[in-house]
Amino acid sequence: MLSTVTLNRQSKVPAPIARVRGRLIVSCQAPDGDPFRNPESMARFARAGVAAGAAGIRANGPEDVRAIRRVVEVPIIGLQKRMQADGKVLITLSFDDAAELVRAGADIVAVDCTARGQKTGALDRVRRIRDELGVPVMADVATVAEAMAAAAAGADVIASTMRGYTDETDTVRVFEPEFIRDLVSSVNVPVMAEGRIQTPAEAARAIVAGAHAVIVGTAITRPEAIAARFVEAVERASKRSTGPVLGIDIGGTNTKIAAVLADGSLRSEATLPTPPSGGRETLMNHLQTAAGQALCAAEAADLKIEAIGIATAGWVDHAAGAVKWATSNLPGWTGAPIATELRRATGLRVVVENDAVAAAIAEWRFGAARGVRNFVCLTLGTGVGGGCYVDGRLLRGAHSLAGALGHVPIAHDGPECSCGRRGCLETYANAAALVRYADGCYGSAEEVIRAANAGDAVACAALRTLASHLASGLAAIIHVLDPELIVLAGGLAQNNEPLFTYLHEQLARLLFAAEVRALQVRPSALGYYSGVMGAAAAALSSHVLL
Repeated sequence: MLSTVTLNRQSKVPAPIARVRGRLIVSCQAPDGDPFRNPESMARFARAGVAAGAAGIRANGPEDVRAIRRVVEVPIIGLQKRMQADGKVLITLSFDDAAELVRAGADIVAVDCTARGQKTGALDRVRRIRDELGVPVMADVATVAEAMAAAAAGADVIASTMRGYTDETDTVRVFEPEFIRDLVSSVNVPVMAEGRIQTPAEAARAIVAGAHAVIVGTAITRPEAIAARFVEAVERASKRSTGPVLGIDIGGTNTKIAAVLADGSLRSEATLPTPPSGGRETLMNHLQTAAGQALCAAEAADLKIEAIGIATAGWVDHAAGAVKWATSNLPGWTGAPIATELRRATGLRVVVENDAVAAAIAEWRFGAARGVRNFVCLTLGTGVGGGCYVDGRLLRGAHSLAGALGHVPIAHDGPECSCGRRGCLETYANAAALVRYADGCYGSAEEVIRAANAGDAVACAALRTLASHLASGLAAIIHVLDPELIVLAGGLAQNNEPLFTYLHEQLARLLFAAEVRALQVRPSALGYYSGVMGAAAAALSSHVLL
């Protein structure tokens, strides 16, 4: 008779399963040929896992189960893998295997209840193991339908073990918390998460998704696999681009381009006018022509270009290297498959970033934010953009839209923004706004800045107004991210000491606990080709975690 307890919506949950609720189970298994493929090693892994706090062990074969039972008292999930004629493994293929596991000390028996396992009588085996051996059964499945069939047959717990290992699910390569959610909502027995869980964060997500417990094996008990992950990461980092790379900054007026070395120094700099109209095809032809000319110049200078970095305005899908949405500053640029087209034309690896995000990467690698783990970079010019680093990593967000700081709303019914909405920070803190604040006394933002540096009252008042609006937007960002540094880049931040003075005054007034933050606000020192350096920094950094 199974010893049971009542647990939430599930009734009569067997005691061994109830004992591991909300806990970690360590799978102690090793394939043939592995240096640790022996019962004594598996027992040592089990002891170590339990000493660390694991609430249960999963083990393969009666010999391993017997060795582990001698050294731990936690529940053991036993299984027996059997290689089939097609070269694939099935789990606990017979009742006799299950009986041997129980005699060896298994508290729970795992059975392959995938569609393939069901063809061998797995569902009948589930019933017989429960009835005749008196132990709970874990159904290893890959789909919701398999889980429902196993639960209906009497399985006491469902495990996602086989997800990604069957013909129907072989495209699955990573852990899927949503699959755990689907299982939990589809069956009335506990669900355990197992398979492709590589990190503590993924294990935690499994619990949040509703898993009764989490089973982890390879990431804990396979030293060869663990070492291989580190080897791959180290070798990948060692093979990343060290320069020179080509950096291309596509602006609404000019396209800047240069070869950039790993230390940030520039070679073969050039500036070309960006076609003001003509759509995607014209812009793409312009980009390919610019890249081709720059590659020829680099070759003439005996520079072997390893990759190309592109910085462009708009919403950029970094992974695809494409522009998902662009403003009217670059008409027709929406949807441009930049990386695909330029890689085809040049044969080089191509990395594409939003220009403001690229500026943040440049500051992190070459500029004012070197060695800083938490900072915000804000670009001030025709538009307002940004990029953020949190705990040393570039913040991208779920849709590659993190850092769209210019579109933080600071007024409910302000001027229309380039994004089509109203009241965005960009409309209050860009070059056009500064000219507007000067009441028509100056024809450009550069003139306003020069006059303010000379002490002109009208220009100083204009900059004070811009600083007030900028501080309002930055205050919201600072209160959310708590950076240690703000870097201001772009034309409005260059040679503009009054702006920084006024901004410090406004932030001191707006920030909570301003006196203890020790927040620094610095101008970028990367100069005219900062966008090029940002594009290059993106290419140089693309093989390492940002």
